[in-house]
Amino acid sequence: MSDQSDRGPSPALFFETVNAYQRTAVLKGAVDLDLFTAIEEGNATTDQIARRCNAAPRGVRILCDFLVVYGFLTKTGERYGLTKDSAAFLDRRSPAYLGGAIEFLLSDPILTAYRDVAALARKGGTTLPQEGTTSTENPIWVKFARGMAPLMAPAAQWLAELLDPTPKSPLRVLDVAAGHGLYGLAFARRNSAARVTALDWPGVLAVAKENAQRLGVVDRFATIPGSAFDVDWGRGYDLVLLPNFLHHFDIPTCEKLLAKAHTALAPRGRVAVLEFVPNDDRVWPPGAATFAMQMLATTPAGDAYTFRELQGMLRNGGFTDARAHSSPDGFETAVVAPK
Repeated sequence: MSDQSDRGPSPALFFETVNAYQRTAVLKGAVDLDLFTAIEEGNATTDQIARRCNAAPRGVRILCDFLVVYGFLTKTGERYGLTKDSAAFLDRRSPAYLGGAIEFLLSDPILTAYRDVAALARKGGTTLPQEGTTSTENPIWVKFARGMAPLMAPAAQWLAELLDPTPKSPLRVLDVAAGHGLYGLAFARRNSAARVTALDWPGVLAVAKENAQRLGVVDRFATIPGSAFDVDWGRGYDLVLLPNFLHHFDIPTCEKLLAKAHTALAPRGRVAVLEFVPNDDRVWPPGAATFAMQMLATTPAGDAYTFRELQGMLRNGGFTDARAHSSPDGFETAVVAPK
């Protein structure tokens, strides 16, 4: 947030925010046209890009210029190019391609949830039907599992390195609300003696199993289909992972989940909670702080919890000595506690 004390009032922030939907729509349109891949293939002029994308030259020129203004493309003379970020994340051929995440991030339920923010504030929770995105077997999580995996891969690798630094000993890992499964699978890839069990809805687990097969570790991958609140998790795990899950629920519900994790662990086991963790002031860092709005819009009672709150949940769930570890990009925090 900028310091306005040294200047007069300006309507710039108002107009930038009111028109922000245009940036979202333009980026989605460019991904739909496969415009970034077209440029990376060597199509640099308006006419070349238009032919490759089956679009009108005028439309392509205006679209590309807009993307230059907002930092997605470069322009030299009449030739367009990709920035480093766009080449890494928006070229469909890149292993880190994020275009598929749009299927989840801009899905109808997510967009619908934001149509009346005043109603969200009045209610104090989602206005979506049933339990919002936390409803039973909500199909949105299959979209999440398919679309968001590339975004999660670096964090999954970092977490495995943090928790299993010398990957030689046998390790039993339970990945709760596994989604794409990459968090648990990172341990199996890193440690040939690790065995991973993923817990999630059946449709989502099908995606996780596909990833296990693709990564060559399906022989050490098992599943528990169903609700994390209802099914038996089993016993004797060395590590229980709760990646990006607790924020969907209120504190008492989180404590019940953590108590269940405590029961599932072996005597010297650990729980690892991965979350967007704001400071106590709840306005910094911006990514973690603003994530609370996503929970207000899509869940009945979820939130972005501070480290102090997570410590309290873990303590009430039976854990002690919780410690926070920031991811290399500073985007998320792993809170790890021994049984």
